Amino acid sequence: MELLIVSPVRTVCETEVTKVFFPGAAGGFEVFPGHAPLLTSLKSGNIVYTLPDGKEETVAVRTGCVRLLDDRIEACVETVEP
Repeated sequence: MELLIVSPVRTVCETEVTKVFFPGAAGGFEVFPGHAPLLTSLKSGNIVYTLPDGKEETVAVRTGCVRLLDDRIEACVETVEP
């Protein structure tokens, strides 16, 4: 899957991933390849994604939204870091 995370000031990451955890406004959820299309909001928490080599990366966010379509995940977020 392709993951793109952007903030108002920069591209936070653009990479291939095997799974992603999001802090959804209605509760946390994970996305795996082949997931159904999705559009949802995020609450404060951590986005945790797994790279193809198994390494996990974390992005702390205050708020945002996520769109998933055809194994492309796009997240527009307000990050905790400057």
